[in-house]
Amino acid sequence: MKNAECRIQNTELRIKNFTSIILYCSLLIVHCSLFASDPVPAKKQDHPIALTGATIHPVSGPEISNGTIIFENGKITGIGTNVPLPAGTEKIDVAGKQIYPGLINANSTVGLTEIEAVRATNDYAEVGQIKPNVRSEIAVNPESELIPTLRANGVVIANVMPQGGLIAGRSAAIMMDGWTQEDVVFKAPIGLVVNWPQMTISHGWWVRQTEEEQKKEHAKQLKDLSDAFADARAYMVAKKAETAKGIPYHLADLRWEAMIPVLEKKIPVFVNANDLLQIEAAVQWAKDENVRLVIVSGRDSWRAADLLKANDVSIIVGPILDEPSRDWEPYDAAFTVPSKLFAAGVQFAISGEGEAFAERNTPYHAAMAAAYGLPKDEALKAVTIYAAKILGIEAQTGSLEVGKDATIIVTTGDPLEIETRVEMEFIQGKKIDLRTRHTILYEKYREKYKQLGILK
Repeated sequence: MKNAECRIQNTELRIKNFTSIILYCSLLIVHCSLFASDPVPAKKQDHPIALTGATIHPVSGPEISNGTIIFENGKITGIGTNVPLPAGTEKIDVAGKQIYPGLINANSTVGLTEIEAVRATNDYAEVGQIKPNVRSEIAVNPESELIPTLRANGVVIANVMPQGGLIAGRSAAIMMDGWTQEDVVFKAPIGLVVNWPQMTISHGWWVRQTEEEQKKEHAKQLKDLSDAFADARAYMVAKKAETAKGIPYHLADLRWEAMIPVLEKKIPVFVNANDLLQIEAAVQWAKDENVRLVIVSGRDSWRAADLLKANDVSIIVGPILDEPSRDWEPYDAAFTVPSKLFAAGVQFAISGEGEAFAERNTPYHAAMAAAYGLPKDEALKAVTIYAAKILGIEAQTGSLEVGKDATIIVTTGDPLEIETRVEMEFIQGKKIDLRTRHTILYEKYREKYKQLGILK
């Protein structure tokens, strides 16, 4: 009797295991079918392509009506109204459309964060206060569902900045297409990210520190920042001295090694600062340290315009679509910062919100600046060639010129207008799939209402 019961139990167990396997396979099939239409990274350009008949906006020069742009091996080889086509060229008629350089978001976390409420999808900050050796490009997730949403709206390159701490790490420019982290990296490092300490006393109900404690904390952070740069400079001097004698430097430190390009002015320091006191302090600090400075966010930057211009400090300003930071400021305080910087002759770029889920709206931040005093062509430059210059990549991208990357968007109109659609896109000559999770869901539910007879 016991043997029979055992055989029955074993049989039931096998049935359960088999059922589990069938269920798993079914779920796998469903999962694969759901993602079967996901955008696929593009292959490298393998033949010449010519876009003809469109109005071309090089940004670096006057627009070209009924123009042609030719690119081969990922580079622009010809642009104008009467450009000869090499043998084997694929000719694409885009008459009636507009051609622009791909847009650039100069302050981004795309690829570093996916869902803010899910900790496992966030990899934008490392622990600690002093971490210049952090490399943002190795944390980028090329499978992010947010990357396609940016490129579908014309944003093709983003400067991905690490967060947290006093010295957060180094940023990297990434492209919005690629199979792997190595594929998406455009250039790295771009700059060292520093979060400037708060310079004012906070009296909010949430603050637990006294005024004296806050002052001590601010002073400590500034000292830690100065000490870090002093240690890095001492490391650089010692390494160069031993290397000059043909001796390998034996006290390698990845933190200070990462700061050598900053001290040699090969890359800038991106300082996150909004308040006027922060900006003024950061400018004086950069002079003392003899480093290149770029202010990021810069809500009060227009108040220090003369100082910034005199010291050749650039601004990555944004978000523009934002509320005033103080009760007494006018409603358009954020909207008018770019126009004020332009009037003062300060070099600037416009970024989005710095939050990955909303960075597809980057062109509309520039559009709002244009609506509040910034000349329209300057607004476009602020998300193309000006951004490229500040990031040090203007020799390759940011405008449509022979020899530069064929990173191009073909649109129905002005890319800063919300009604404009990006109909075609190329990144380094690769034709990009513009489907996103948004468009996939749109087609899915459009089919639903067709089946219900509501749509034809």
